[in-house]
Amino acid sequence: MKPGRNRPTINQVAAAAGVTKSSVSRAFTRPEMLSAETVRKIFAAAEQLGYVPNHTARALSTGRHGNIALIVPDVANPFFPPLIRAAQWEADRSDYCVFLGNSDEKPEQEDKLIGRFGGQVEGFVLVSSRLSDAQIVEHATRRPVVLINRDVEGIPRILIDSATGVTEAVAHLAALGHRKLVYVGGPHGSWSNKQRRGAVRRAAKELGLEVSVISNEFAAFESGRRITASVLATGATAAIAFDDLTAQGMLAELADMGVSVPGEFAIVGCDDVLGAATYPSLTTVSNRSVEAGKAALTLLLDILQNHAIRDVRYVLNTNLVIRKTTGPAKHAPR
Repeated sequence: MKPGRNRPTINQVAAAAGVTKSSVSRAFTRPEMLSAETVRKIFAAAEQLGYVPNHTARALSTGRHGNIALIVPDVANPFFPPLIRAAQWEADRSDYCVFLGNSDEKPEQEDKLIGRFGGQVEGFVLVSSRLSDAQIVEHATRRPVVLINRDVEGIPRILIDSATGVTEAVAHLAALGHRKLVYVGGPHGSWSNKQRRGAVRRAAKELGLEVSVISNEFAAFESGRRITASVLATGATAAIAFDDLTAQGMLAELADMGVSVPGEFAIVGCDDVLGAATYPSLTTVSNRSVEAGKAALTLLLDILQNHAIRDVRYVLNTNLVIRKTTGPAKHAPR
């Protein structure tokens, strides 16, 4: 559109494309209702005229905003950016905009974000939600909700089953001769933390291993450093950390303490977001965050387009990725 020229209207696009005004509207909101050739003609005419649909007016007349909200507990955690990017890409394919919210691991902040976004979006993807089941169900009565890594019956959800990879990790350490392990936990309200902790305990029991569990409410590099002395005090020869960030902090602290990895102590992470970049490279459980982001957006868009909410439960399995931080057990470090 040339400077100074009036903004082109939907009627002008319809005339240029040789279609009705309602067809132009459908091309931008429900293109599946038109033939591919008609949509192509309308888009070509819109581009030539410099027409941009008014999403605010469309929302007022149809109740459709063209926006969805994605809320994560910690945007700085490297597990989440690939998931966010995959979700954004999937939304772009259907001409939706993604509003991103960071709850900072606080359920009250997550609840506040949902309330603030509620009047501007058509649906939500809640990733590793810290809300109670009852709160999630209540929000789902107002707007469609899809969950990632939170298992609430009746709510569509995508679950990354890290328990399969963690079970492999315990078996791997047992095969290397480790008889006493530590699980270094994550956020208390994390569904993934419960899955991983339970998998460590079950696998260790089956293999006759001794397991200690150390709580670590904030999964981060610095918390991994702080927890390391307590881990060594258990007398264990290996640890499975809630995530790669925690494991990375432990690696740094062990290096400062003069404890060699894997010679004196073995470490396994989870999520494989830093594994190849640490030194030594980290043995860790694989990450399916990209697939989870795509699947959740696809599911939410299907719900929005077909107006049918189904109790869908998709499970993505994981596996152990062996690198350089695990080796044969020796004596437990002092």
